Amino acid sequence: MAKITVVVVDDSALVRSILTEIINRQPDMECIGAAADPLLAREMIRTLNPDVITLDIEMPKMDGLDFLSRLMRLRPMPVVMVSTLTERGAEVTMKALELGAVDFVAKPKIGVADGIRLLADDITDKIRIASKAHIRRSHAALAPAAATGGASHAGAAPPPKPVTMASLGRLSTEKIIFIGASTGGTEATKDVLINLPADCPAVVITQHMPPGFTKSYAARLDSLCRIRVKEASDGERILPGHGYIAPGGFHLSVERSGANYIARVQDGEPVNRHKPSVEVLFNSAARVVGQNALGIMLTGMGADGAKAMKVMKDAGAYNFVQDEATCVVFGMPREAIAAGAADEVLPLPQIAVRLIERLRSTAGMSMNRV
Repeated sequence: MAKITVVVVDDSALVRSILTEIINRQPDMECIGAAADPLLAREMIRTLNPDVITLDIEMPKMDGLDFLSRLMRLRPMPVVMVSTLTERGAEVTMKALELGAVDFVAKPKIGVADGIRLLADDITDKIRIASKAHIRRSHAALAPAAATGGASHAGAAPPPKPVTMASLGRLSTEKIIFIGASTGGTEATKDVLINLPADCPAVVITQHMPPGFTKSYAARLDSLCRIRVKEASDGERILPGHGYIAPGGFHLSVERSGANYIARVQDGEPVNRHKPSVEVLFNSAARVVGQNALGIMLTGMGADGAKAMKVMKDAGAYNFVQDEATCVVFGMPREAIAAGAADEVLPLPQIAVRLIERLRSTAGMSMNRV
């Protein structure tokens, strides 16, 4: 079986050496090149044609985001970003995912060598996933590249125009929308949320993401969407017209408090190797919200949330699952379909439209809250 070939791009000789060593220890992958800057990387990619590249964000000669933008415009390929775990690192990482990077690894700001070695399994898992990902030119990467300089503007493009949706009115208070996603899900979730009207039902989201990144992700969504989007806080009321993101490193569920729904943010053991876990969120949807829940399973590797989505369906929820053609990784959606959890399997651009149609068609049929 052919090995997954990888080119490592990082300005640190130490990081290049450690990543090369980690990759070459795997029986199914090989590091075929290591470049200190994007200009060298460009030549390596051209001559070696790797399956995946790992890319540092902050590098000399050309910013990592500028390089990524050009790469995804001219030669789209699987990229795993190596980000620094800082607030700025989180913001830049969100931009990298928008430009088309498959995933990212958050390296610590200090103790980098030991930190990367501790992340060896995570890094190699993400390289494997990236090697199988469906890569497309992103809207952002197709924009004319901005002049090299600050990272925040690289390949910037206005988001696609949201679909015009009429007000939903009273039915928004009766329903809650639940979204689960992993690899490729940051952009897929955005594509759903930007098409929801300001008074849509509350949206509760578990996206597999490490601590330190969900706050920037929520802020980015909030700036793009009609609904208000934030990182969920334990005990807060779940309100229509708002989106709540599970904080990295914590499970998110929905509970009832009197006539209201509230967010429950808790520590705990990983479920299906994940924290936050879609399984935890979807099980709470089935238990607490029942037939007033609408489930959405988006792109991602593995099976997290598939069984719980079937429990949602059995409790009366209506579920949408992203189709294979539009997924970056058709793992979680495939498992949800196999579990019999899907009511509709749809291309990503149709999910928000069908969701709103479903809400309108069931107006007045929902169970009122106790």
